[in-house]
Amino acid sequence: MTDYEKGGAQHIERTASEDSNDAHIAEFTPEEQKKIIHRIDRRLVTTLGVLYMCSLMDRTNLGAANIAGMAKGLNLIGERYSLIVLIFFIPYVLFQPPATVVLRKVGPRRFLSAITLLWGGCMIGFGFVKKWDQMLGLRVILGVLEAGFFPGCAYLLSTWYTRFELQKRNAVFYLIGSMASAIAGIMAYGIMQMDGLGGLSGWRWIFVVEGLITCVFAILGYFLIVDFPEKAASSWRFLTPRESAFIVARIEKDRHDAIPEPFNITSYLKNALDSKVWAFASLFGLTTTNTYAIAYFLPVILHEGMGFSIAKAQCLVAPPYVAAAIVMYGCAVLGDKYHIRGPIVAFNAVLGLIGLPLLGYAHNNAVRYFGVFLATIAGNANVPAVLTYQANNIRGQWKRALCSATLVGFGGIGGIVGSTVFRDQDAPKYGPGIMTVMIANGLILVITALLSVKFHLANKRVDRGGKPIEGQEGFHYTL
Repeated sequence: MTDYEKGGAQHIERTASEDSNDAHIAEFTPEEQKKIIHRIDRRLVTTLGVLYMCSLMDRTNLGAANIAGMAKGLNLIGERYSLIVLIFFIPYVLFQPPATVVLRKVGPRRFLSAITLLWGGCMIGFGFVKKWDQMLGLRVILGVLEAGFFPGCAYLLSTWYTRFELQKRNAVFYLIGSMASAIAGIMAYGIMQMDGLGGLSGWRWIFVVEGLITCVFAILGYFLIVDFPEKAASSWRFLTPRESAFIVARIEKDRHDAIPEPFNITSYLKNALDSKVWAFASLFGLTTTNTYAIAYFLPVILHEGMGFSIAKAQCLVAPPYVAAAIVMYGCAVLGDKYHIRGPIVAFNAVLGLIGLPLLGYAHNNAVRYFGVFLATIAGNANVPAVLTYQANNIRGQWKRALCSATLVGFGGIGGIVGSTVFRDQDAPKYGPGIMTVMIANGLILVITALLSVKFHLANKRVDRGGKPIEGQEGFHYTL
């Protein structure tokens, strides 16, 4: 270990052992503290957001490829397309709990960049399949490789920021990723023009080009992703030992869980006995039912359900995602400023309950397209809102790791539902799909209301001097 790394370790040990959080924080003026946080934002949030953009692009480009000729090229008759979409989520759900443990042990920089590079290579392979069942196999591999990415990013971000800084960072991370959904249709339409080049169809080039882009960003990610705060002083000298100790001290002062305890499988799984872990997971699964349904089937709905040409359908995907990004960030600013989480989740669900009937049951295409805006906003703005709602109300590094895994695992279940509810035989109104997603938004309201009551009563108990929340004196739930 170098003297530089030893210095960082000594600073961190003093932070934990001497309980000198205030002293470490006071080493920097408020202006210097802001500069350090902004440096972390630029390095960590931006890098993870760009890689997540690759993840979403690679996971959801089936819709664009399908209307670009894949359906004909692979003879996707009957339920074959829905099966290809669905099969991804089975390994995606199953491999998430162990993936977060591996991430903590191996380190985010190595783990996240490695799996991104591997799934980029897998995506290139999509462009060369000859039969539809070969694509099934590649989608399984893709699910295994992507399983650890989103929960890993959510977990890593939660270890760097205090509770009331987190939603803006989650929103920017997800906003950058959502750019994939906004530009993927336009990009896919441009790539389609390569049809015939090198003997490959246009839809095949979509997979090849986007897979190559992912591989390039994965290599860059290896040099840009930083490890956990307590190891930041040795991550390409991203922070000095004093700055690393400052970040750890801020987290310790906020929730007293900056440094993880040694891993124990029994203790790790025991966290699953907490009912709110599953309530948050359910909220996220219901949210992703909305987001995946829109992501996978919006091009199809616009083309086959609303009668737009392929070119218009690909391009009309973008505006609703731009609107969702604006609302998402606005909600994050309000949530962090006023320390509220549940009301924002409920507000977005109400938008979904307004927009989905317009999309499904209106007769005018302009009104239906307005419904697309509201439905897209509802699902996408709630992703960082639910992530932060969960992160604000749990403590402990291993519990945080398990919660990230269960949350995004249920998100995968939402993906399974969202990938199957819009069926060809239900065109052009897609009634069963619309109704399913409406029910999901209604359940979000119910669960959020129940959690709000539970948290309010627990906070009152603490104020009366009763049993502490999450085993920490003075800790309060964020409503």
